[in-house]
Amino acid sequence: MLSLVHLKVLAAVARHESVTEAARELHYSQPSVSHHLSRLEAAIGVRLVQRIGRGIRLTPEGWLLANRAAEIVGRVDAATSELAAQVWRPAGPARTAADASALSTIVPRAAVTLAQAHPGLELSLIDRHPVEALQMLRHGEIDVALVFRHADAPVEDDGFRLRHLADDPIHLISQRPDDSLANHRHSAWIGGCARCQEELTAACRRAGFTPRIASLSDDMVVVQALVAAGTGVAILPGLALQAHRRPDIHASELTGFRRQIHAATYGEPPDPPAVAAVLAALAGAATPTTSSTTATQ
Repeated sequence: MLSLVHLKVLAAVARHESVTEAARELHYSQPSVSHHLSRLEAAIGVRLVQRIGRGIRLTPEGWLLANRAAEIVGRVDAATSELAAQVWRPAGPARTAADASALSTIVPRAAVTLAQAHPGLELSLIDRHPVEALQMLRHGEIDVALVFRHADAPVEDDGFRLRHLADDPIHLISQRPDDSLANHRHSAWIGGCARCQEELTAACRRAGFTPRIASLSDDMVVVQALVAAGTGVAILPGLALQAHRRPDIHASELTGFRRQIHAATYGEPPDPPAVAAVLAALAGAATPTTSSTTATQ
């Protein structure tokens, strides 16, 4: 029978690929960590760890179980927090991940609201792209993931619950006013994260061509600097332009092409009070971005 303690030890060993570091994180002795691993191997009848010199590595079976162990331990920890939160008012840690554009705009506004309405709530924030944020959410490492997706994108995996907050317009970033994608069929493009690049490819294909990606950056400051320097063109969402806007670039809104901003949680409702408070604050802070706030200059 699998023990939660054994799974917790395996997840820590996989995270650090070291018995010593896992012991330090868990506040166990090294022999205790080794003992738990041995007990787990005996319980399931499969070798999970191999010795390599003075170190160790997980077997393929070890990695398979470790990935599941991280998810199971994360969900148990989240359930414990949710149970405690049902008894008390919104308080304690509320862990949230979002990308840089949301962390620079929506999240700070929500943080002000939370600080005023729920002083006992401890908001902790981490900068992550949507795919990474959802993975952390599934593993119970965060409570809320603020993500973007496209209306025609595949539905997220079962277990995620998405709360639509706003639609964010997409802009072509170039050196020309009132520009269009069609003018840059042969231009060099600046790509970004995987989901951003999917967005760029979809927009350009709608205009009848495939973009030639010459540079890569998911930093809104860097992207605008590269465009201003003439190294390429790019697309950016309205939130990114709210967070940072260079005076020497032009932003032309792409008609009919927007990304959706969602707050994602994982598992069955209801949400614990702390998470519900964060979701409400994010919804109030996510005012739609419009062309008037990022007008072409």
